[in-house]
Amino acid sequence: MTADSTQPMQPLPSVRRLAQRENLRDSVANALRAAVISGELKPGEVYSAPTLGARFGVSATPVREAMLDLVREGLVISLRNKGFRVTEVSDDDLDNVAAVRQLIEPPTVRDVVPVIPAADYPRLRRLAEDIVVAAEAGDLIAYIEADRVFHVTLLAYSGNQKLVDVVSDLRSQTRLLGLTPLVESGRLVPSATEHHELLDLVEAGDGEGAEQLMRRHIGHVRGLWARSQSS
Repeated sequence: MTADSTQPMQPLPSVRRLAQRENLRDSVANALRAAVISGELKPGEVYSAPTLGARFGVSATPVREAMLDLVREGLVISLRNKGFRVTEVSDDDLDNVAAVRQLIEPPTVRDVVPVIPAADYPRLRRLAEDIVVAAEAGDLIAYIEADRVFHVTLLAYSGNQKLVDVVSDLRSQTRLLGLTPLVESGRLVPSATEHHELLDLVEAGDGEGAEQLMRRHIGHVRGLWARSQSS
């Protein structure tokens, strides 16, 4: 199915917000990536660069360049003279991605708790609040991107850039089609506040507690956040 001709495109204001701290290509790529993860760009549908450019309020060129990044990541497939088709991911693949994240992220968060300087707590709080603000606004693209920034920032305290890169790639392979029902039911904001709860544990020096919260948080990926219908 080609989305260009069957559905009206709604503007995606997150790009302008992201562009304030990133170059245009990176901001468009991150917004497109978040749109795929959240399901705002639907699996199996085809989108042209000009149509997405109009939707994002930018020219087709940075969209086309950013989409090529997503092609390399396996999020979309380039179709000659048509545009880009969003790839579909099986439940088994999503389960495997979540399982690998469970192996990596919770113990890493536990280990970084003692090394995060207290002087960095306010900055981490601001990143956590960005997630809550996006949830309150129902802006799924901004939510996904703010969530990514928060978690990769936290993991970076490990000093292991390879680990951060692997987790970033795994997060890109995730699909969170249940976020829209959560927004509609008002349940996304409580989920977003888990990031502040995590920082409460970090500030208390509770590495074990932070690890357990991260296990529960990642569990949402294949549970609460994954369902395409509200329960």
